[in-house]
Amino acid sequence: MTDHLETKSTQTNATRRTVLRTAGLVALAGGGAAAFAGCSSDGDAATPAAPSNSAQAAAGATVTKTDVPEGGGVVLQEKYVVTQPKAGEFKAFTATCTHQGCAVNKIEAEQIVCPCHGSKFSITDGSVVGGPAQKPLPTVNFTESGDNIVISG
Repeated sequence: MTDHLETKSTQTNATRRTVLRTAGLVALAGGGAAAFAGCSSDGDAATPAAPSNSAQAAAGATVTKTDVPEGGGVVLQEKYVVTQPKAGEFKAFTATCTHQGCAVNKIEAEQIVCPCHGSKFSITDGSVVGGPAQKPLPTVNFTESGDNIVISG
């Protein structure tokens, strides 16, 4: 009788694992497919449409240069920080604090500030200005395209 119960328990766990694994794969596939799926003009839903500008922007971020104050910066999508330490000089960093992973949320007094534990980083190079963080904010790749700063993602 014990063998029967163990078998049933094992089957139930395998079923749960299978369901969870399948749900995860469906969620991943659905999220990726939703960004690129679309209807063609002839109604053939099987033909994917070209990604829209918003789908391309989802991989990174874009900000107008005039929206990035000199001596300050902006936080984009809680993922990136774009700063302008000197006129016309732009920098980009991840918005994830290196202390415990909170998203930095503001730039004040030429410092990028994390609200969770008060870590502060330089707008010039992302270095730690005040702890508890011990590591600098990693830089992210960006390009200047006309009046925009475009984060690669």
